[in-house]
Amino acid sequence: MEAWICVTCGSQFTPSQEPPPNCPICLDQRQYIGHEGQRWTTLGKMQQDGYQAVIKQEEPALMGIGTTPSFAIGQRALLVQTKQGNVLWDCITFLDEKTVQAVQDLGGIAAIAISHPHYYSSMIEWAERFQAPVYLHAADRQWVMRPDERINFWSGETLALPDGLTLVRLGGHFAGGTVLHWPQGAEGRGVLLAGDIINVVADRAWVSFMYSFPNLIPLPAREIRRIRETIAPYPFDRLYSAWFERVVSKDASQAVQRSAERYIKAVEEGLEPAL
Repeated sequence: MEAWICVTCGSQFTPSQEPPPNCPICLDQRQYIGHEGQRWTTLGKMQQDGYQAVIKQEEPALMGIGTTPSFAIGQRALLVQTKQGNVLWDCITFLDEKTVQAVQDLGGIAAIAISHPHYYSSMIEWAERFQAPVYLHAADRQWVMRPDERINFWSGETLALPDGLTLVRLGGHFAGGTVLHWPQGAEGRGVLLAGDIINVVADRAWVSFMYSFPNLIPLPAREIRRIRETIAPYPFDRLYSAWFERVVSKDASQAVQRSAERYIKAVEEGLEPAL
């Protein structure tokens, strides 16, 4: 049996003889079925097709792990290296022996935490190879396409992880949408790992928030106010979203607050065109 992978979103499913009839994650209005219809692959096929992992240092004790060529949504994971064990934030679909060894050389993985279902990818493959638990918010339980005993569903608004790391439920994109606060990052000024729950936009001094990014469905102003208020107590100078180079490099907490204000004004009052 094969653990089939949706080519559009990168989610891996419970092993079966035949591919599933469809991908529920992509049928949801926050995602989409590709123009070529529902397509499936496997990790073995990806390895044969020449996919490789790309590992880059983002800053001291923070490594980005992506895939080349880009696959599915194209996100990269982030490995936070701590004295109490490394935490993999978000996940990617591709994994092979070379990648496993490279990550082991960086200290391995003690825990995996994922922002929302679009990045669940092949999380169980990663969890099995590194003997690591996976932390997902219980509000998104229905979107797990490969249930496994390694998954720990947490509830409430925060979850403490080793070495001062904190998972914070922001919601928005998904009910259980989560970010990771790393107080030791950015030379002690604090870092927020945000997936695309808070997404760095083309002008990297700003961020935005959406219910659906590919289908351009906005969130209501009340949800942005709640996100803004929830994250305000956490100090962070730098923010990493889900892709290489999508970083607010300084004054990131202020960027989130002013971006929220701009978003609320735009959906409630409209913005004046720039002269």
